[in-house]
Amino acid sequence: MYFNKKNSFFHGIMFHHFYDNNLHLQGQGAISKDQFYRIIKFIGIKNILNADLFYEKFKSNKLKNNEVCITFDDAIKCQIDVALPVLEDLRIKSFFFVYSSIFEGKPNLLEIYRYFRLNFFNTVDEFYNQFYLILNQDLEKFFKQNEISINTIKAKRPFYSIEDIKFRLVRNMFLDKDEYEKIMEKLFFKKNFEPSKYFKKLFFNKKDLINLERLGHIIGLHSHTHPTHLEKLSKDKQNLEYSKCIEILSNILNKPKNEIIYMSHPCGSYNNETLKILNDMGIKLGFKQVMDIEIEKGMKKVNNSNLEIAREDHANILRRLKE
Repeated sequence: MYFNKKNSFFHGIMFHHFYDNNLHLQGQGAISKDQFYRIIKFIGIKNILNADLFYEKFKSNKLKNNEVCITFDDAIKCQIDVALPVLEDLRIKSFFFVYSSIFEGKPNLLEIYRYFRLNFFNTVDEFYNQFYLILNQDLEKFFKQNEISINTIKAKRPFYSIEDIKFRLVRNMFLDKDEYEKIMEKLFFKKNFEPSKYFKKLFFNKKDLINLERLGHIIGLHSHTHPTHLEKLSKDKQNLEYSKCIEILSNILNKPKNEIIYMSHPCGSYNNETLKILNDMGIKLGFKQVMDIEIEKGMKKVNNSNLEIAREDHANILRRLKE
């Protein structure tokens, strides 16, 4: 049974990566079509609301504690190729949260980096080893200083290995953006990897977006460039991230800006200024990335506001299915 004492409140189910062992290879965090079916069956299809109904019931304060919706982040092509046929088969209409720089041919390289490390190395640990060789710094003290953070993340996200968590801390805290990208460029050169060759394979195109809406799915904002730490940006830069996203999606979908009223926070990163910007833009429903009360963000309850609706990571559900 999916619902228990820890999740008996309305929320979203969050998905990112899928594989088919054909065009989309199996990799860390990716699930197959069959696993997607199993997750939906475990939750109970009667408990999964179509995206538009989820919002209507939320707006009228009628959502029940055992009602959820399906959400997808990042406009990743495998969602179209693997997940969408399942949704259509089961007649489930979902939220797709899209960042817009991909439609200008300038995707955030996070997805490129993920594809690279999973497909151009024998194991992800081999990638970590080669990354650290180029970095060429003693990280023992850094890891010791962040031991509590490592253990906390592991407890919250057990699907990450300790090496996964350490690498993310190095990427996000020890290095700045330029330092990280320079190391990745060296690895690209070493492996003769040209990122632009993979854009079409990895990301939505405009036709995908139009087709999703035609089928009855809901398109929402996920910023313009998908910054890892959006909350660290100035108010003006945050405003630009969302105003540009809403403008591009509005143009592609040929609909008024004020009809795009849904979003999810990229990497779960936001602050009070972000919420004010989104409210001022007329965004009515927003999703975070966790099922917790984040005290550091000033939350008093799990679904703290209309822009802070909880989501369960599909990886946690899959782990329960394996227990």
